Amino acid sequence: MLSIRPLGERVIVKPCAGEEKTAGGLLLPDSAKEKPQTGEALAVGPGRRADDGELLPMEVKVGDKVLYGKYSGTEVKMDGERYLIIKESDILAVL
Repeated sequence: MLSIRPLGERVIVKPCAGEEKTAGGLLLPDSAKEKPQTGEALAVGPGRRADDGELLPMEVKVGDKVLYGKYSGTEVKMDGERYLIIKESDILAVL
């Protein structure tokens, strides 16, 4: 259970682990790994407000596997785990 709740149209995503080995079996150091672009939505905000004040619901649901931009969101570290807080508009697709 997360002790953090996203506001507005934000989503908390746990990034999938990056590749540890190359196709040839060589271990990759952290500096050579590509940033992951997929993850699991752990918490979603209530949605964004339209200009007239109406609450627009989120399309992303808790548990969805999502694809997001490589440099999207804000990285936070809680309880030794790394999470991203991303706006729903930065999510490219639900896998």
